[in-house]
Amino acid sequence: MKSLPTLFLGCLSLSLADPIVVTYPEDTPPSVLEDAMKSVISEGGLITHKFELINGFSADASESAVRQISAQSAKYNPTIEKDISVSIQ
Repeated sequence: MKSLPTLFLGCLSLSLADPIVVTYPEDTPPSVLEDAMKSVISEGGLITHKFELINGFSADASESAVRQISAQSAKYNPTIEKDISVSIQ
């Protein structure tokens, strides 16, 4: 069972994270995506979905993770956008 301070710190790190969507060009190797997801996790983030039809994923990630992902691959540049809710009326 986790102690109260541990639970609080876990919630705090997620509250400082922004929901993002990261996509890569079609010819991007799987290893580039895996490295990006590992960067999110190592910076205290959470992968919320890995896309099947396109090269990408959604996550709750800190600003430092976003900077790290942006700098990881010069050949396969990611598109990183805020994940927002969209609805039609």
